[in-house]
Amino acid sequence: MLDDVEHRTFEFFWKNANPANGLEPDHVPARGTPFSSIAAVGFALTGYGIGVERGYITRAQAVQRVLKTLRFFAHAPQGPSEDGDSGYHGFFYHFLDMRTGLRYGRWVEVSTVDTSLLLGGVLFCQSFFDRDTPAEREIRKLAETIYDRVDWTWSQARPPAISMGWTPGGKFIPHDWTGYDEGMIIYVLALGSPTHPVQPDAWQAWTSTYGHSWGTYRGQTYLAFGPMFGHQYSQAWIDFRGIRDAWSRAHDLDYFQNSHRAVLAQQAYAIANPHDFKGYGKNVWGLTACNGPGNVTAIHDGAPIHFRGYSARGAGLSGSTFDDGTLAPTAALGSMPFAPKRVLQAMRTMKQRYGSAIYGTYGFVDAFNPTFSLKTLKLRSGHLDPKVGWVDDEYLGIDQGPILLMIENYRSGLVWRVMRRNRHIRKGLLRAGFEGGWLCSGKSSCTGSAAH
Repeated sequence: MLDDVEHRTFEFFWKNANPANGLEPDHVPARGTPFSSIAAVGFALTGYGIGVERGYITRAQAVQRVLKTLRFFAHAPQGPSEDGDSGYHGFFYHFLDMRTGLRYGRWVEVSTVDTSLLLGGVLFCQSFFDRDTPAEREIRKLAETIYDRVDWTWSQARPPAISMGWTPGGKFIPHDWTGYDEGMIIYVLALGSPTHPVQPDAWQAWTSTYGHSWGTYRGQTYLAFGPMFGHQYSQAWIDFRGIRDAWSRAHDLDYFQNSHRAVLAQQAYAIANPHDFKGYGKNVWGLTACNGPGNVTAIHDGAPIHFRGYSARGAGLSGSTFDDGTLAPTAALGSMPFAPKRVLQAMRTMKQRYGSAIYGTYGFVDAFNPTFSLKTLKLRSGHLDPKVGWVDDEYLGIDQGPILLMIENYRSGLVWRVMRRNRHIRKGLLRAGFEGGWLCSGKSSCTGSAAH
């Protein structure tokens, strides 16, 4: 089953990219004019290496696709215009036109986190394609060009924190990345930059806000973030097992262990099922950002429930829980390394119980809601299945990505192994104060130069 899920999920990225520029669609099938998610491109770039190792594609095929993609991002126009650029100060717009590669619309921001997820794939390729051939040397050079150009200090609108984004019309978004959520990779990359690095006080600013997220929920004491993507995105690329920063040392808990506890809390929430939603239980659980049936309030079990379309669903400490009965397979499958036995059982149960209604060409669809059965609502996406309830008909790149990368990390550790070799990732972690484990082995040690 793992072979089948992983291969189908890989095919989402391989078959749907624009072969001319490597841009990946935000979702498939597209509604209206298709647009690309740069974060999905980051997952795809990493996925190509997985495809090589698994024998889904040849190394030559992967090299060709990666070169197309990196050449596009290395030469894409950068500037402050409303419509004629792909990014600014080395960052890229969250969504790009699939064909032109330019900003998709004036509502789209230059995104620091989505650029960071793109860079996760860029740096993976830099370390994975390590052969002494003209094509693979070009991959490494292009990756360095793209990474070096990012001006992290420019993004510190309110230093030392990093802003969430920027638009030509509105300038910097009035919100910074403060913990705990998916933002760890942003700061690691910003600290590791050889050209525009932020200072270590940026990581201290990030962790100084952990008090808002630390607590006990459903029997687990951990840094809580309701939607599971907050635990998955950074750790899809960075191996936090056994390495600890100052906060981790003070709490005797590394970030990987913290995410294990998050899985246990989510599963416990599904077992408790406080809203009595259909389908929830020990082996069917998983809340994260995903599609939903649409915006409508209905009475369920004697109480009003507000259903949503795309939204960040999650279970956590007070104020961080939203649940309308919509389950996302990526919430469980993207957590595979954190609690493999629980996730494998969830994967089996969902596939056996709901079958082809939720499992198709590219693996698991984005989401489904067994509780929702309103026939009068104009659905945002998906359809009503008489046996399942609402079922999405879309696959989302940013939800397919964690499934693919984390299944491979569970099976072979490939992505983590490759990224441990990347000098920029190592430098960023060392400058953030991480010590121990794999970070202190090999050529560089925790007491040595952070530049190696």
